[in-house]
Amino acid sequence: MRLLLVAFAFILLATTVLAGKDFYKILGISRSAQKREIKKAYKDLSLKYHPDKNPGDKEVEQKFMEIANAYEVLSDEEKRRIYDQYGEEGLSGQNQNNFHNPFDIFSQFGFGGGGHHGHQERKGPEVTMVLSVSLEELFNGEQIEVEVNKQVICPICRGSGAKNANDVKKCTSCNGQGIKIVKQQLAPGMWQQMQTHCDVCGGKGKVVKSKCTSCHGHKVKRGSHQITVTVERGMPDQHHIVFDGEGDEHPDITPGDIHFVINTQPHPVFTREGNNLRMVKEISLKDALLGVKFDVNHLDGKKVTITRDGVTQPGFVQVVKGQGMPTHMYPSERGDLYVQYSVSLPAFLTAEQKKLIEKAFA
Repeated sequence: MRLLLVAFAFILLATTVLAGKDFYKILGISRSAQKREIKKAYKDLSLKYHPDKNPGDKEVEQKFMEIANAYEVLSDEEKRRIYDQYGEEGLSGQNQNNFHNPFDIFSQFGFGGGGHHGHQERKGPEVTMVLSVSLEELFNGEQIEVEVNKQVICPICRGSGAKNANDVKKCTSCNGQGIKIVKQQLAPGMWQQMQTHCDVCGGKGKVVKSKCTSCHGHKVKRGSHQITVTVERGMPDQHHIVFDGEGDEHPDITPGDIHFVINTQPHPVFTREGNNLRMVKEISLKDALLGVKFDVNHLDGKKVTITRDGVTQPGFVQVVKGQGMPTHMYPSERGDLYVQYSVSLPAFLTAEQKKLIEKAFA
């Protein structure tokens, strides 16, 4: 029995060694994670474990390198395919274990990185979407689920366009260079050499022998996913909420950003003016002469009691301090509420009412 346990432990240890590092576990993502999830996980972790934020901590520095190595593999479709099939050993067999400088990878995200400079990435177009929100949502803050329909990398072939990974071959027409040198005769005995994209592989250097049955070789499909948009308290109208890299996906291009633009819906009671609110209150002639007291249901559901003493002229504006909108970024501070009075006059007066008014103002 003891021999069986020892043998089992040895097999388990050998399997663990063979498997190498778990890059998915390092980034804290599932094996089915999409590119945007991989990118987000890397950005969050690399900022947290950057050596500049933890000077002298060797463990953090090692963690930063592991995060960069994991991202380099999982963000590359070919390396990820090999890793999924054969583990880290498979990458070593392909001479792909020579990882890039982690600071170079970090700098590509626009964080800086100790003087290291990344290459300029091709980035897709930005997408602008109008997000209609109520005044209550802007007053209280809200999380809104938005379904985004966009182009996504095919989840079956992971952007290779091939039915199987082995169906991607080096283009024999350009020898994998993606370009050709062609000669053009200008005149007898005079030739001009020109460099052009390979017409067989389209400048990719690779050709697909058998197309993916899911995307039909296009590498991308139409898809949709949910994005949780956080509407913060006091956000101004037309404010942009930006989601990095959530635009249309393509294997050869970094996705552009999605901009959600706040569009405030009209409210039946309140009108917003910056951080202030304005409302119109209609009162009777009696209230205009003798004073008025009334309750207003505010945007958070609470009642605000407003009192107006003395004579109120039509169009008079009363300022109620601190009952306006929260100030964005400083929601504990609030603007004011402006109450504009409108006096409703009676359509006619009886003879008795006329006598009483004449007596009162005599």
